[in-house]
Amino acid sequence: MIKHIGTNSIETIRLILRRFQVEDTYDMYKNWASDIETLKFLPWGPHRDVKVTYSRILSIVSNYNKENVYNWAIYLKSQQEVIGSISVEITNDKEESCEIGYCIGKAFWGRGIMPEALRAVMHYLFYEVGYRKIIARHDVLNYASGRVMEKAGMKFDKIIYNVGRRRDGSIYDVAIYVKNFDGLLYK
Repeated sequence: MIKHIGTNSIETIRLILRRFQVEDTYDMYKNWASDIETLKFLPWGPHRDVKVTYSRILSIVSNYNKENVYNWAIYLKSQQEVIGSISVEITNDKEESCEIGYCIGKAFWGRGIMPEALRAVMHYLFYEVGYRKIIARHDVLNYASGRVMEKAGMKFDKIIYNVGRRRDGSIYDVAIYVKNFDGLLYK
C-alpha cells in the first residue's frame, strides 16, 4: 500500500538527495539547465537565462507541500553543489507504480553518480513509500541513460515507437526499463 511521505533527504556515500532550495538556482543553471548537450534528449530546451531557472525552482519548491511530490536535487558532497535532479514524473497509486526521470550535468557523466542516485531513490520509493514497480524511459539514442538504468538494477522491458518529436523535429522512440519490488533491491 502506498504511503506518500513527500521528498525527504536521502544520503549516500557521495551524495545528498534533498529538496531544492532557491539558493540552488545558479548551480542548476550552470550545471545542466543551460547546457544544450546535457539536455539533448529531454523535451525541455536549455534555459535562456538564470531567471528561467529561478522560476522553475520556485515552481518545484512550491509543490513540496504535497505529500505525493518526489523531486530531489542531487548535491555532490565533494564539490558542495547541486549537479542534477531526480524525480517521480508519473505515479499510478492504484497499480502501486511510478515513473522516474533524471538529469545530471555533463561534467559529472561517467562517474557512477546517477546510478548511485537512482538506486537510493528506488530504495526510498520501495521501502518508505510502498511502490511495487518503478519505471524509467529514455530516448533510444540516449544509450548512456539506458546504462544508468541497468547499473541501478532495472531491466529492459520494451521499446515504444513514434512517441513524439525531438526539439530538432525528428521522431523518437523510447526504451522502457522496469524494476519490480522483490524484497531485494540489488541482485
